[in-house]
Amino acid sequence: MRAFRRPAWTATLTWKAAVFIAVMCCALAALLGTLVHVSVTRQTVADAREKALGRLGEVTDLYEAGEPLPRFAGVDPPDLPAPLRVLALRGERGTMVADRGGRPAMWAAGPADGRALAVRLDHTQSAGTIDALGRSLLGSSALAIGATLLVGVFAVTRVTRRLHLTAQVARRISAGDLDARVDDPRTKDPSRPQDEVATVSGALDTMASSLQRKLQSEQRFTADVAHELRTPLTGLTAAAELLPEGRPSELVRDRVRAMRGLTEDLLEISRLDARNETVDLAVHELGPLAERVVRASGTETEVRVVRDAGVETDRRRLERVLGNLVSNAHKHGAPPVVVTVDGPVVSVRDHGPGYPAYLLESGPQRFRTESGGKGHGLGLTIAVGQAEVIGAELVFGGAPGGGAEARLRLPAYVHPPDSPPEQDTRERPRTPKDT
Repeated sequence: MRAFRRPAWTATLTWKAAVFIAVMCCALAALLGTLVHVSVTRQTVADAREKALGRLGEVTDLYEAGEPLPRFAGVDPPDLPAPLRVLALRGERGTMVADRGGRPAMWAAGPADGRALAVRLDHTQSAGTIDALGRSLLGSSALAIGATLLVGVFAVTRVTRRLHLTAQVARRISAGDLDARVDDPRTKDPSRPQDEVATVSGALDTMASSLQRKLQSEQRFTADVAHELRTPLTGLTAAAELLPEGRPSELVRDRVRAMRGLTEDLLEISRLDARNETVDLAVHELGPLAERVVRASGTETEVRVVRDAGVETDRRRLERVLGNLVSNAHKHGAPPVVVTVDGPVVSVRDHGPGYPAYLLESGPQRFRTESGGKGHGLGLTIAVGQAEVIGAELVFGGAPGGGAEARLRLPAYVHPPDSPPEQDTRERPRTPKDT
């Protein structure tokens, strides 16, 4: 048997506030209604008893004077309530409300020569007044609860709407939109009193602005360093080519190539951070493109084409993504490295220790590799950035049976109904892509 699960909307602040307001209103209405009802009932009954005892006194005087008794009075009437009869026979006077013929009556009785002298007054109007008061209290309480609930929900909804807006902006900032701001009008005027939601909104806007300035400063620094390194590296490359052949010159050329590659990676990252990249779209067959990337890498990588597919993408950027994934698999994983094409999905798998925990949790981080690892940690960062530019989804995870696996899902190309398939492979004009 499945366990009962409450609907998701019952966890919202609006629902909780509505329930709290309704419960408090019901409790308050019940308390006040009970107090008013009890007080009015006591007063009404007390007035009726006082009136009945007054009539009993008048009837007693008539009885002692030997005059005839009125119709509402009598000695030992048969329908006198038993408790009141016992009280009168003991020589005491008392009153009691009892039902007589389906109508409420107020009885008053007292002793009279060893018998019970009683008077009976109609209590229908007083009982009707008490019943009407009860119905009026219930109706007014329900009306007050409904009105209070509506006003309370309206007030809470205004607050929750601002909280939802703040959460939405926070998610946009987390997704990379550093221009997103809440812009709560209560935070614009320092002299205006601020509630807690405005304080949170202002703190979020301040954090976003500070984070944006820091990231922009880091991006400018990265771009400036890469540009400044390009000129001396060009000279070093030319000088290294002039060195005589030998082991020392090979080491110099190797280090110069590594520095040049790092500089180019830094420049590429700075361009990706600027988010003004453009894509050159064309339709390509994914299987042959993956095979071409593997051949260009010069590595022993197996390519498996389970199901080929045409994709509309930027070939240069897609080759860059696949090349970085293959290179990373050989640097940090273990053979065999397998590239699998299954429709618009390309997976790159190795049989090494797998991706580190931080990468699976929060994605690649620049200049961070596992201790003893090779490289500078920019390859996967560039792959993620280029995949975003071409509208692909890149996911890192573990492979069944061990190892690391990166899955790149590209948007599949659909042939237009009015265009024959053989014409779909023509080059498309360069179009901007805002990511």
